[in-house]
Amino acid sequence: MHLFDKILIANRGEIAVRIIKTAQKLGIATVAIFSPADRNSLGVKLADEAWPLGSNTLSESYLNIDKIIQIALLSGSQAIHPGYGFLSENPRFAQACADNNLVFIGPRAASMELMGNKIASREFVEKLGIPMTKGMTGMPEEIYEQAKDASFPLLIKAAAGGGGKGMKIVEKGSDLLDSLETASREALSYFGDGSVFAEKYIEKPRHIEIQLIGDQHGNVIHLFERECSIQRRYQKIIEEAPASHLPNKLRQEIAQAAVKIAQATNYQSAGTIEFLVENETNFYFLEMNTRIQVEHPVSELITGIDIVEEQIRIAAGYPLRFQQSDIQANGHAIECRIYAEDASNQFMPAPGNIAYYSEPDGNKLRIDTSLFGPATIESFYDPMISKFIVHKENREEAIEKSIQYLQEYIIQGIKHNIPYLLSILSDPAYRSNAIWTKFCETNLAKNLEQIETDRNTIPKEHVVLAFSAYTLLSNQLAQKDSIWQKIGYWRESMNLEIAIDSDWFQVKINQIKHQHIHLTINDQPIHIEVLQIQPHFIQLLINNIAIKASITELENATFDVMLKGHNFLAQRSDYLAVDKKYVSKGNQNQGFAEVKSPMPGKIVKIKVSENDSISQGDILLIVESMKMENNILAPGDGTITGVYCSEGDLIDSSKTLIRIE
Repeated sequence: MHLFDKILIANRGEIAVRIIKTAQKLGIATVAIFSPADRNSLGVKLADEAWPLGSNTLSESYLNIDKIIQIALLSGSQAIHPGYGFLSENPRFAQACADNNLVFIGPRAASMELMGNKIASREFVEKLGIPMTKGMTGMPEEIYEQAKDASFPLLIKAAAGGGGKGMKIVEKGSDLLDSLETASREALSYFGDGSVFAEKYIEKPRHIEIQLIGDQHGNVIHLFERECSIQRRYQKIIEEAPASHLPNKLRQEIAQAAVKIAQATNYQSAGTIEFLVENETNFYFLEMNTRIQVEHPVSELITGIDIVEEQIRIAAGYPLRFQQSDIQANGHAIECRIYAEDASNQFMPAPGNIAYYSEPDGNKLRIDTSLFGPATIESFYDPMISKFIVHKENREEAIEKSIQYLQEYIIQGIKHNIPYLLSILSDPAYRSNAIWTKFCETNLAKNLEQIETDRNTIPKEHVVLAFSAYTLLSNQLAQKDSIWQKIGYWRESMNLEIAIDSDWFQVKINQIKHQHIHLTINDQPIHIEVLQIQPHFIQLLINNIAIKASITELENATFDVMLKGHNFLAQRSDYLAVDKKYVSKGNQNQGFAEVKSPMPGKIVKIKVSENDSISQGDILLIVESMKMENNILAPGDGTITGVYCSEGDLIDSSKTLIRIE
């Protein structure tokens, strides 16, 4: 018995990089597959071989079983690791591997088929005596007839999937049918099965999950629990291990229940069983994820066990190297998911070009990503940029260091959710562990307000001064069309206008001597001492206050200035510049009369027709993008005078979809 010589990774992004690194640590050659959009990704760069898929369309690339199997055979791979998402929980893919003498690095197809379906898994688990809520299943019309007289709220979710896809909370009967149809549509699109499941929604539950590993010799162990209650749109965004609030007795009961389920299914490989916990006294089986999960690093960090390595060893036939009594939980780990999204605009995905990317350097900080510099976040895929994981002695220290390191994480050129994560981590309710699955939704207004408060605590004068000093001293970004470059600083002072977002500041440079700049800003005298300057970075003292900023040029002589996790748009205009001002294209704000999608995607539902009267905030369209349905809302009151799209259309952000008068 020996480990594989070569494995193919049937995935992309950070999880592909994660698997490649562990495989290479074990001396196993790796084969990456890639769509055209991923041609320059880190996974492609790190793998020993990389094979093109030829299309960005999911059905023709990362979901194309025949194509992936063919590449595995042609490349001489002996096994395939599916990562998470895509084909990772597809029993047909696992069976196709077996049919072609390829080892699927994951559970048996029978386990996936049983536990991957919410209906079948619930029936199976109920027979084991594991607590769960009662529910009903079927297509939307069937559920509607069964549930329209049920007590609300109800939770609707896809019967054949996970990850929050197709999941809706219905507060009242009048919303039931629409929610069922939307959930079914999402489920069909993402899992190929439109059947849905409805159950009683538990008020204020916590989402707790148990990480499991089983081998081919009947051994099953757990790696303790994870706290996953911080969710938005049913997607986890902050995860922790362990769940420090759980009473020890309840913690042991949940772990034992999870192991019992895994043993009953003869489970092999890594998997996770999710539970809802009510009032820290009762727990209910939710579902099983028959794959490695996005949040697995927090379990790895508190136990010291490489879960991907164990998956590979188990698939090769090796028994587990440890018993339950060998595993200890040490310290506390927090994972934050960094997304390209706009918190101020309903968390819409915000694909685009990252102009500059720099990770912080922190003790016991781990960042899982496929980025290594400027890159494009495509609209074809999930908008996650990276996973940001901190491991410290206790929860309080892990929170503090997460805040510190996040403020040093530089992502410029696109919108991202770092300010939103900082607002949650700083929230007194979060810090006191008073969290539950609707924490984000309940506290959304407060957290968005906190983002603005935090941003406003950064004096714009500091942004102006950091930007001014950087552009004045950096040879890389010297103003080529500036008169100062041609005739020198011969005047008594150099006059600048600096715009930060929409605010303009008058700056006069009185003296530049070595690393010292004397200037006035809006007639206020300031002395700057530049401590360090390098491409994209400046550190300075402003009247003895230390400032660090990252500065990157974008388009049309605009710059992204990032301080403490917040991004500011900057422009500089010299009074004697040849063209007088640098011109910025500015924000292409959507006019009141024309509605466009803020992201590329597919129109799945049109909610209005021509001549309809609408009010501000009404849902006009539903656009599917990056695996999520996004509501496009009316910007104001009016009448629909034109609908220029149809359901099923693929659109980009340039097309006018609806006109409002």
